[in-house]
Amino acid sequence: MSGIVGIFNKDGAPVDGGLLQKLTNFMAFRGPHAQSSWQQDHVGLGHAMLRTTFESQHEQQPCSLDGQVWITADARIDDRAALKQRLASHGRREVDAANDVELILHAYHVWGEDCVQHLLGDFAFIIWDQRRQRLFCGRDQFGLKLLYYACAGETIVLSNTLNCVRRHPQVSDRLDDRAIGDFLLFGCNYDLTTTSFADIKRLPAGHVLSITPEVLSVRRYWTLPVPESIRYKHAQDYLDHFQELLQQAVADRLRTDRLTIWLSGGLDSATIAAVTRAHMMEKGQPVKFAGMTVVYEQLIPDDERYFADLVSKKLEIPTQFLVGDHYRLFERYDQPELQRPEPSEEPLLALHADQMRVSAAGGHVVLTGDGGDELLFPSGLAQMLKGMRMWQTLFDAAQYLRTYGRMPPLGLGLRKKLRNWRKRPHPEVDFPGWLDERFASRCQLRARWNEINHMKLPVTHRLRPEAYHRLAMPLWQSVFEYNDASVTLAPLEFRLPFLDLRLVDFALAIPPLPWFVEKGMLRLAMNGILPEKVLRRPKTPLQEDPVVNLLQRPEARWLDEFVPLPRLSEFVQRDNIPKVAGRKFEQGDPSIHLRPLGLNCWLQRLNHLN
Repeated sequence: MSGIVGIFNKDGAPVDGGLLQKLTNFMAFRGPHAQSSWQQDHVGLGHAMLRTTFESQHEQQPCSLDGQVWITADARIDDRAALKQRLASHGRREVDAANDVELILHAYHVWGEDCVQHLLGDFAFIIWDQRRQRLFCGRDQFGLKLLYYACAGETIVLSNTLNCVRRHPQVSDRLDDRAIGDFLLFGCNYDLTTTSFADIKRLPAGHVLSITPEVLSVRRYWTLPVPESIRYKHAQDYLDHFQELLQQAVADRLRTDRLTIWLSGGLDSATIAAVTRAHMMEKGQPVKFAGMTVVYEQLIPDDERYFADLVSKKLEIPTQFLVGDHYRLFERYDQPELQRPEPSEEPLLALHADQMRVSAAGGHVVLTGDGGDELLFPSGLAQMLKGMRMWQTLFDAAQYLRTYGRMPPLGLGLRKKLRNWRKRPHPEVDFPGWLDERFASRCQLRARWNEINHMKLPVTHRLRPEAYHRLAMPLWQSVFEYNDASVTLAPLEFRLPFLDLRLVDFALAIPPLPWFVEKGMLRLAMNGILPEKVLRRPKTPLQEDPVVNLLQRPEARWLDEFVPLPRLSEFVQRDNIPKVAGRKFEQGDPSIHLRPLGLNCWLQRLNHLN
């Protein structure tokens, strides 16, 4: 994940070249291979290079094709052959040897601001168009790449690294109270346009940003689609099409000679590992390829090592196991490597940091199975009846019964309702009593609590509403940021094949039965490839919460005795925080009562930029 930065002085004042290079050099932790900047009068671009594809080995940024339009980008463009063909049909020459950033420039020259409609992959870019005196920025559809910006008087500062924006002397450290309120209530910011700092905004996923001296505008260019239904005559055609798209998604993310796969004992990551190995064998591609798995041996019941080891041996993938038993809550929280740009509710950041460190030793690219659960989330008969003709639903159900010897799920949620009955109080009862009353009133936090907890999502996709909502959920933002190099300080790029747009479009277009019941599509695709025990294993989350178990240990008592910073009192009434050490939390999540401590730890090092 390369680092990018841009400065634009709307009043025409020249950019401070020394400051621009300092901001660029600051990002060397994420872009160690080269740090370069370019400036022209009142605009400047910087780039800290992390080379993660074959094509990027000789790439130079910032760059231009004509001396008029300049770009700095953190990007991996997929389906390159098809894009090159479209560009050539529009008269663009010399695209055959173009690297990813040059392809973005070619696309901009052909389609202007609509170029993002023609790009597949993960990208964040800043383009300066000298002809139009305009900055144009884009972020990929799901938002795997980040982009922030700040308006400081007549100066616009942009970067995919939040702390880089903060280092500009005109950008203040004033906090955004509503973002802090969201963190304390939910553990993340549900407003996808703001950050924890009042001056710094976030460009949401699937949006573009256009800036001229007169106007700053943000526009959505992509929404998760509801594609036209696909119906094949033969069941095998669905499976063949799915496998073809999955292979393309993985292949487009394998343009490197060293990578790590975060391998659990589950079906999703094991499938990505299997497709990766098959592609390498077919192409004769020499790749140093290893697995990484976090396991518990004593703290909680955990059989991930057993199942991950089965996959590792079957696919002949060397796998390193990182044991999580001996980490303490908030261990090393005062170390620079654990200081996050925004508050974190994760009390085991030390474990995550070590996972990143071990992964980085295997190269700069990590593949994961994230997105598989959401992509393959099932629909019941009740949902299908709302979106399909009754005869078609009954026909699909009869075929499922004939093939599997049982009826497909009804989708009424009865089991879940019975499980949760009398288990959890109404969300309003759980509203934290330790919030400072003036802060809560000023930011209307009780209304915010009810708004998020009672959020009713529209039925956008009639056949697969749950899958659609999970793929479109705003929480993806915090997931991507959690592993981003700007947050972890580790020079790693995460790639998620299950969120490939071609695969997503297909999965949202085909009939739910039988393909998404218990991930039937994946189990059929991996039949004979993955170990039988893994294929038969149901979805298995951790049996117990490591944090809850760690709270039972004597060394956790200090959590109830921490001394707050004076600034914490702006947000939290320390004396009202309930004790957490020794509690079982059978009917709730302890993390909400750990968030004040997480905020306190963050505030302690707020002024120490890594």
